[in-house]
Amino acid sequence: PQAIRAGRALAESANGRLTLVEARFGDLAAETRALGFDRVDGVALDIGVSSMQFDEADRGFSFRFDGPLDMRMESAGRSAAEIVNEDDEERLADIIYNYGEERASRRIARFIVSSRPLNTAEQLAEIVTQAVPPRQVSDSLARTFQAVRIAVNDELGALEEGLEQAVDLLGPQGRLAVISFHSLED
Repeated sequence: PQAIRAGRALAESANGRLTLVEARFGDLAAETRALGFDRVDGVALDIGVSSMQFDEADRGFSFRFDGPLDMRMESAGRSAAEIVNEDDEERLADIIYNYGEERASRRIARFIVSSRPLNTAEQLAEIVTQAVPPRQVSDSLARTFQAVRIAVNDELGALEEGLEQAVDLLGPQGRLAVISFHSLED
């Protein structure tokens, strides 16, 4: 909602050539058709989390602030707290390794499981800090939080759906622009 509000002036200055929609990438075709378009000239996808979300402590996206361990882009589905408290050690390790590319994933998962329940970003950050050598803490925190966030929001699945739908929606000479941040999105 904040991004939509921030983009209103830009959309207004585009004289009807830009429509901002708050939805998941996997809803692209349905939302576009709901606006009355079967084809579009362009689609822009900005993948992942925004700095606004990182800066809101109550969203739990960042290890820099304490807040509820949520990480949901919207208020539906399982939260990060539910994943770290309910998934088994092997599943947690797979999430951290596959979505965070973290080599210490098994050790971090073991520490998480032995420290349950975890309900805040600060608690998760403390566990990761304990699980890895001091020189790895910063990178392991970033990778672990990224991994859990991607799992919470099924970000890669939503991206795949959005890309497929975007290609189907584009008219002749249409353009697709994707802003990515890390190698998994690439």
